[in-house]
Amino acid sequence: MPEEEIKLERIRNEFSNCKVKPFCAVRDPTECSLPMNDGFSLRTILYRPDIEGSVPTIIVRTCYPKNDPIYRATAVEYARRGFAFVYQYCRGTGGSEGIWEPNVNERADGKQMVDWLCAQGWVKNAGYFGCSYLAMTGWSISDILPEKVKTMYLTHYGTHRQVSAYKDGLFRHDILTGWTMENAGFPIMAEYLKSCLYRPHICVDEDLWGKKIDWYRDYITKTDAGDPFWHQDVWGMLEEVPTRLNVPVFVGEGWYDHHLGSAIETWLSIPEKTKEHSVFQVGAWDHDFNIRLEGKEYSSVENNDICRAFEWFHQILMGGKIPEGKVKMYLIGADTWFERKSLRTVSPPVKRFYLGEKVAEDHYALHENTGQKTGSFHFPYDPEKPVISHGAESLFYTKTGIGSLLQPAPGARSDVVSCISEPLDSDMDILGQIKLHIEVSTDADDTAFVFKLMEMTPDGKSYNIRTGITTLGYRNGSKTRMSYTPMDIVKIMIDSWDVAYRVKKGSRIRVDITSSDFPQYSVHSNYAGCWSVQKKSRIANQTVYFGEGHSSWIEIPV
Repeated sequence: MPEEEIKLERIRNEFSNCKVKPFCAVRDPTECSLPMNDGFSLRTILYRPDIEGSVPTIIVRTCYPKNDPIYRATAVEYARRGFAFVYQYCRGTGGSEGIWEPNVNERADGKQMVDWLCAQGWVKNAGYFGCSYLAMTGWSISDILPEKVKTMYLTHYGTHRQVSAYKDGLFRHDILTGWTMENAGFPIMAEYLKSCLYRPHICVDEDLWGKKIDWYRDYITKTDAGDPFWHQDVWGMLEEVPTRLNVPVFVGEGWYDHHLGSAIETWLSIPEKTKEHSVFQVGAWDHDFNIRLEGKEYSSVENNDICRAFEWFHQILMGGKIPEGKVKMYLIGADTWFERKSLRTVSPPVKRFYLGEKVAEDHYALHENTGQKTGSFHFPYDPEKPVISHGAESLFYTKTGIGSLLQPAPGARSDVVSCISEPLDSDMDILGQIKLHIEVSTDADDTAFVFKLMEMTPDGKSYNIRTGITTLGYRNGSKTRMSYTPMDIVKIMIDSWDVAYRVKKGSRIRVDITSSDFPQYSVHSNYAGCWSVQKKSRIANQTVYFGEGHSSWIEIPV
């Protein structure tokens, strides 16, 4: 079944299970070209219930005309239940005038649209609805909403763009390269993986895609987390607006959605007073709400976001009820949800597993106690033969690699080293950020190190829990590039995005260490400097040190 048909079927199925049943007819949809201050007009589509007087209204702004049947199907279901539903195409898309330039015009255009709509006599009150880029259009005006907008329901987007684009100097190809190739404003026929590997990558737009894309070049050259590019103009505005939010908001995310890290930062920046009536919910799904769990039973995943959004708007806009604030998270492996008041606790308890000696041909040990014999292990890293992402949380374009998936056996590659613990004597619930502390050296003047934490079940199968990556140039959270002298031993910390995961009694903890994770992240050339201007690569020889006198362990919040 085509993807569009699958989405339409999901809409029909979810609304059929909605507690609020249809009770009115729907008027014929109307369209208007809404003029902006600079003279361009934006195509705006209105669906209204056949009801006299003012009604609650749902607002959407989108750049994806291919999803028009989905918007119309959703609008009809809302209108049958007493809501008006209005959606507008961003400038340069879907019949709206102007030039398509992602992100730049959404604050000004969105403000004019909602002000106009809320001035209409038939609008009683309003809620803003959006997922992904559609959520970004909502966040862009979240601090300048007219009085009639009482709430927002924004999923799968975070307002901290640098967090979505980079991790310690390594670019998230599968998010922004894949998205750019599909939304450049002109057709791109080049092969995706070939595009990601192209050197120097700064030239991929003209050399492979056929046209220079200035905004993509900005993304791939601004590697410093502290670069002003990420903290001024559009991106600076987006960073700031959640701090001024004063209406209840539902922030929805998935453990395997590529916006999760940025969305967490967004939630943490919302005022505490606003959080008292807002919800942050994270489930075991990807960007499209598909469950991504291999080797696990799940029957309580609640990935029916369409119905959840409707119920959120219904209770606030029709029922006049103010939600109670909470954080709700799905515990992978336990098939259950839990709630708490805050996302993170101060100084959570942690469990450490220390890297240790070689115990089999295909792996090293992980110990729960210190004082192990000093040692090291070595592996080569060839950028021309990267480790392919399989089982990941920051993928979008490469859908087959998303989620908690069955992993290759230890020893499958010579450039991946496995460390494995003894079986656990009780269940271990992981909640928060996993951090790998290791001491390393290399013969290159910069390189990358990657870890993947896994649960190895009693039958010997391994399933990924979380990954993390860093570079020596941006080690230990540095926001600007640092220097490194080849063969120096340095301490580095690699952290992951948050997760909630139960490792069952009898399972083992497995940690793989390597130097690439592609296309989840760009391939490090083993040369210092901006990744996108590198013209060549070289092999690096990596060493990890462990045991007495070295700080090498994985830290798991429990």
